[in-house]
Amino acid sequence: MYLYRIVIAGVFCALPTLAQAQDEPPKVVVSGAAAIASDYRFRGVSQTDRNMAVQGGITIAHQSGVYVGTWGSNLAGWGTFGGANMELDLIAGYKTKLNDAGTLDIGLTWYMYPGGAAKTDFAEPYVKLSGTTGPATLTAGAAYAPKQQAIGKWYATGADAAAATYTSPGAKDDNLYLWGDGAVAVAGTPVTAKAHIGHSWGQDGLGPNATAVAPTGAYWDWSLGADVTFDKLTLNVSYVDTDITARRSRYLQPSFSEGQDGTGSIAGGTVVASLTAAF
Repeated sequence: MYLYRIVIAGVFCALPTLAQAQDEPPKVVVSGAAAIASDYRFRGVSQTDRNMAVQGGITIAHQSGVYVGTWGSNLAGWGTFGGANMELDLIAGYKTKLNDAGTLDIGLTWYMYPGGAAKTDFAEPYVKLSGTTGPATLTAGAAYAPKQQAIGKWYATGADAAAATYTSPGAKDDNLYLWGDGAVAVAGTPVTAKAHIGHSWGQDGLGPNATAVAPTGAYWDWSLGADVTFDKLTLNVSYVDTDITARRSRYLQPSFSEGQDGTGSIAGGTVVASLTAAF
């Protein structure tokens, strides 16, 4: 009985301290999400051979602005980067408020393809500037991957890759991606209208694993869609497209195609739907 009373007394004594601690913002926040999508489009190009994708990620953020995270998705066809059926990204960065409406985010993404061929992984630093005005959020970003073998032009054409004939073995190239995003919340509804446009500059051939971060060397990608959010569930439906035509990408065949058989575009316009659960 005596021990029981001590424990109870200790709990009540601690209550004010606990309440005070709960009023303070946490120093570390862990967040994450899991999603299922009708296609995984990376900068407008399918990474799952126009098939479904299961994706998920987790982020640990410190109140200082420093964060680390990881994100993964299944892959197929062109997106496999040398045989891996999975992409696993390691992310680290720093986010800070510039003012009440503006945020600066600087970081690095390490793209990994577990189980893939040699010279597959590559690193890409990025910077993002976001601002809000009324119901609208605008974001401008740049991602630059410095010269690395994984994104070098080892094959000049798809025919070279099919014949396993390197034209420039060991070559290194870089890649630059600039993009802008816009989102507008529709007042009184759970709907947020979204738009995206991006432009890639990179090598105009194929890397050591017969893929490329910027197919055709330079191209545009864009999307228009909307989110519908209920509590922690978000349904997104978007139309995604690029300016990569069959004529422009012919020299990359058969690699750059659905099923990698030289037919079926993986960069053409399509509607992509996804359902995301946040936690």
